[in-house]
Amino acid sequence: MKKICLCCLALLCLTNVFAQETVNYKEKKSYKTWVKMAPKLDDEFFKTTEAIRIGDNVLLYQQTTGGWPKNIYMPAELTEQEREDVLASKDDVNESTIDNDATSTEIEYLSRLYLATNTEKYKDAALDGIRYILKAQYPNGGWPQFWPRPKGYYTHITYNDNAMVNVMELLRQIYEKKAPYTYVPDSICDHARTAFDKGVECILKTQVIINGKPTVWCAQHDEHTLAPAKARAYELPSLSGAESDNIVILLMSLPNPSKEVIACIENAIEWFKISKIEGMKKEFFTNDEGKKDFRMVPCTDCPPLWGRFYTLEDNRPFVSDRDGVKKFDISEIGYERRNGYSWYNSDGLKVFKKYEQWKKKNNRL
Repeated sequence: MKKICLCCLALLCLTNVFAQETVNYKEKKSYKTWVKMAPKLDDEFFKTTEAIRIGDNVLLYQQTTGGWPKNIYMPAELTEQEREDVLASKDDVNESTIDNDATSTEIEYLSRLYLATNTEKYKDAALDGIRYILKAQYPNGGWPQFWPRPKGYYTHITYNDNAMVNVMELLRQIYEKKAPYTYVPDSICDHARTAFDKGVECILKTQVIINGKPTVWCAQHDEHTLAPAKARAYELPSLSGAESDNIVILLMSLPNPSKEVIACIENAIEWFKISKIEGMKKEFFTNDEGKKDFRMVPCTDCPPLWGRFYTLEDNRPFVSDRDGVKKFDISEIGYERRNGYSWYNSDGLKVFKKYEQWKKKNNRL
């Protein structure tokens, strides 16, 4: 009897904690909270009324294209006016996107909600989202950041912030029928597999060649010429030390890689080796205006870094302000862009780690 009472008390405590969390979900927060939170939700959550409330919000925000707009905190409790505004914008085809984990996050959430509730409207909406991704792919295998947005840098093949890699990972889960995509019809799974393979072909074709040597990728490529392309003013044609890492890791995850894939990986790894920034680290400080700032300072025995952008001419890491002028010292651009963008990263280290595993698996020691 004592054990039963203790179990009941524990269950009550957990219920109270969960209730508090669901209340907090309704508060408006950054979209980043949503895209990070949604994949981590427990399966049991999707059986709750709160999960259904959020799911109905996700349905509300889905556009007539089948895709979703970005930067939306889906769990927020909406006013009547906000709901009317969302409904009025459903036909704005310019807003459907794969950027910032939009669309893929909503497809996963609705798929999990369908498996938990067996409610057809969630399945139908998720399938419409998958069809949107399949329709958005270019014949050359690339995906634009927005579709069917007709012009601007949004139409470029977009590796920036892992947009295309995220979509390809989703399609692979779908055609392999991994949970929560076990319900997806075989016809769509077959289409997803074809789209994934075309995506790999696009990655191989867009690997930038400098002086006859394959290197890595730009954050975005022209959808017609496949050449490195400009996006925002400070996102110039370049070699990307940020986006290229997950592209290489995706290629290394392929079973039975072709000679072309193997060569692509080896050349990219060579670029990561020669392009690392050694003997420098980020140092944070409080500037004269009392704001948190950072500078690059010499260091010893510190891990290597990679720049976000490298010049196409001579492979030098550079930064840029909103005027689009290349600078080679972070102190030469303004406070806003210096601290409002990720200019340096250490993600090449995870590439090297995966590469060692890949070599063993593929007997390339």
